[in-house]
Amino acid sequence: MQKSPIGRRQFIKVTGLTGAAFILGIPPRLSGQVPEVINMSQVPQAAGLTPFVLIEPSGKITIMNNKPEMGQGTFQAIPALIAEELEVSLDQVTILQTGGEKAFGPNQSAGGSYSVRGSFFEMRSIGAAAREMLISAASKEWNVPIGECFAQQGRIIHKPSGNSLPYGDLALAASKLEVPQAPKLKDPKDFKLIGKAGQRPDVPLKSSGRAVFGIDVEVPDMWFASVERCPVLGGKLLSFDATDALRVKGVKKVVKVERAIDNYRADGVAVIAENYWAALSGRKALQVTWDYKDYDAFNSADYEQQLRDGAKKEGVVEKSAGNFEQAFSKASAQMEAMYETPMVSHSPLEPQNCVASWQEGKIEVWASTQVPDSIRNDVPREFGLSPGEMTVHTQFSGGAFGRRLFNDFVIEAIYASKAVGRPVKVIWTREDDTTQGPFRPMTFSALKGGLSAEGKIVAFQHKVMSPSIDASLSGRFDTTQADGTMMEGISHQAYQIPNVKNSHVYVPLHVPLGYWRAVTSTTTAFAHECFIDEMAIKAGQDPLAFRLAMMDAKADSHRVLRKLKEVSNWERPLPQGWGRGLAQWEFFAGLAAQVVEVSKKGNGVRIEKVYCVIDLGTVVNPDNVQAQVEGAIVMAITAATKDGITLESGQVQQTNFHDNRLLRLNETPEIEVHILAEGGPNIKGVGEPGLPPLAPALANAVFNATGVRVRRLPFDLTQLG
Repeated sequence: MQKSPIGRRQFIKVTGLTGAAFILGIPPRLSGQVPEVINMSQVPQAAGLTPFVLIEPSGKITIMNNKPEMGQGTFQAIPALIAEELEVSLDQVTILQTGGEKAFGPNQSAGGSYSVRGSFFEMRSIGAAAREMLISAASKEWNVPIGECFAQQGRIIHKPSGNSLPYGDLALAASKLEVPQAPKLKDPKDFKLIGKAGQRPDVPLKSSGRAVFGIDVEVPDMWFASVERCPVLGGKLLSFDATDALRVKGVKKVVKVERAIDNYRADGVAVIAENYWAALSGRKALQVTWDYKDYDAFNSADYEQQLRDGAKKEGVVEKSAGNFEQAFSKASAQMEAMYETPMVSHSPLEPQNCVASWQEGKIEVWASTQVPDSIRNDVPREFGLSPGEMTVHTQFSGGAFGRRLFNDFVIEAIYASKAVGRPVKVIWTREDDTTQGPFRPMTFSALKGGLSAEGKIVAFQHKVMSPSIDASLSGRFDTTQADGTMMEGISHQAYQIPNVKNSHVYVPLHVPLGYWRAVTSTTTAFAHECFIDEMAIKAGQDPLAFRLAMMDAKADSHRVLRKLKEVSNWERPLPQGWGRGLAQWEFFAGLAAQVVEVSKKGNGVRIEKVYCVIDLGTVVNPDNVQAQVEGAIVMAITAATKDGITLESGQVQQTNFHDNRLLRLNETPEIEVHILAEGGPNIKGVGEPGLPPLAPALANAVFNATGVRVRRLPFDLTQLG
């Protein structure tokens, strides 16, 4: 990440709402521009805007969180960045959630492990500007030099006299001042919140049942809807008979609705009722005729063979260095392998849901979402409206993992509300969530490698055969270019190999696809890091030393692996029947490396322990980091060892958690997380980097314990002996 410097002319002075409070925020701006902190309490025309910091004369301090909270901790982390510079604790403030309003900037989404790393300096600058303005107001009040005043715990203190004033007493005076052109950020050694474990304000709300998730929302005159969708993905609605559905007590109306995930569109039939049970019962009574459009002939097994056949094609080259073909042909040892990963579902514990209200051409929605700004800015176009006619209430989300980046469930709810002229809550069943997608796509990898007589890699090729998330979403795909999303991370590893060729073979797929937690790195890392291990073993070398020897000692990955070697006691002998494996991965979201230890148990193996080192640069709340990495590892074990998504006759075969299983508590190994946070502007992500290394590290550990080389996910841990 590049720090955006805030220069002398990039802070602008504008004046206040009413002068009744001190309000500071960031104005709307074009993407790529340097953020400007403004004093919105001096702009009468800005009365409709909501700022980031509001200090009232009563002393109440409100800080806005502009990143949705879906369990990852932004409800604490984002306000903490402001509070750190403002010199207040989170106990002293009220935190409110934004809903995509322009005043909070062009990017209010939570995804790509970007929330903290993308807001780190911007949010701190807001807090620092507010602090300096309050200090300036106090110095004028006391007629003393600014240098004699400092902020502490919501008060400005005059050091020589000991006099102090609370922020509330200074709010009006501060609101009349010019915003500092370049507020000085605190030295990291003086941080009180950043880098310290702190209580998350949302946890007491959630543990007491007071937190409101999207599925909890109730508004006056609200009805409920359950939507029947085509069981064959890609099918089209021909007709429906609602006679029996309308006989169900409480059912009010049955209407056609549309579902849109960018370019992917599908019709549905919404049964709208006074309560959810009636809506669901009415849905079961529907008679619907679908046109399967020959998609009922689709089977996963057939498509998998297309992916394997794709390995015979040249593909589109993403990266070429040296001369792979020549180096491979002359290598002392030549190796080839195919690695296969399935489709998987997101499966957040809170199914998709949305309350929508269409009233006289204006839309109001309440949703668990990752993208309130997208709902506000993009969804109105579906209905011929402008963003100004959309109001969004962002709720807590019970998990997301990329699924709530898409607004299809919001659009369905709006169509339903428009049809009846009152608020409607659409709730997806678990079966809907499992069978309808979007899914992480199947991704197969064909790898080739050549070793020199000295056991060094002299040639390496990674060819990905897959569909395209981008093509699924946009409907457009340039087949002359390698799909960077599907090749994710491969060309960005720190390995220094002289002859490299990475390429992509596009195999079209009609099934809706989407970004899953850590996106395609969860598949490409499995193939890449397992094959690196295969080559290390072929060369007769220690896999960790083998990796380090291919990296510049100054590379972040080298530093992470050195730390991993230390904390995992890599060279310590393991008990009889145990094995350990490792993997590392660096991609858009960040960098992490893991060691997995397994033991043979009867006909299978058991995961005993996972060591993880994650590289962050700077950490806001280490407790959040540990929780996120632990959750990522649990999710990665699930994807590696439980159930993928398969289709037969065009229909998803998995329907609920009995056949789309999650890792259970008694299956979860001990997890030890180590954070590298050495400061500096290069801040890395947290939510996703813990996923990609797990599957290859686990597969490598299984090989070392059993001699069985796993090249296909998912695999059954109980059947590996």
